[in-house]
Amino acid sequence: MSSRLPNLGTAVRIVADVAAGLACAGILVVVLMQVAGRLLGHPLPWTEEAVRFLFIWMVFLGLAAGFRTVESARVVVFLAYGRRVFQHLAVPIYVGSSVLFFVLMGWTGMTLVCQQIMMRETAATVPIPMWMIGLIMPVSSVVAILAIVDSLRTRYDLIALPEPGLPQSSEAMSTHADLSAEIRP
Repeated sequence: MSSRLPNLGTAVRIVADVAAGLACAGILVVVLMQVAGRLLGHPLPWTEEAVRFLFIWMVFLGLAAGFRTVESARVVVFLAYGRRVFQHLAVPIYVGSSVLFFVLMGWTGMTLVCQQIMMRETAATVPIPMWMIGLIMPVSSVVAILAIVDSLRTRYDLIALPEPGLPQSSEAMSTHADLSAEIRP
């Protein structure tokens, strides 16, 4: 089982980062086509909807990528100034609430996809079924949960709150030193 776990980070990185990057590149291409079409006097009506769909995919995949690199927003002020028992519960609270959120998002997304399939809903100008757009909710939920598991294995120190009075990690100190060096005249 341990031989499969290192591949988890690679799989999550490919699905989240690469797919989000492809969606971003797709947005760029479609917007350029939209601008060129308008300049040439032949606007392409499908481009607006295609950009919207690519943006939805990019946002949901970017959300999962953010959890892989522990770049999600967290409110740690109350935990940092709270009692030590709350500080020790920071990681379980972070992981539990994040996983619960993604389970609910995945369940809601699957309900939406099933409804779109049942209703045979299609996009207005792009000839694709809407369930292909809605599918990103359950897919990104699974990827985000896997990203949380991977970040627990590889970036636990970024998830956990530092103990009060302990020195910062060398990475944080070097980043602080780099920033202060840039500020100096």
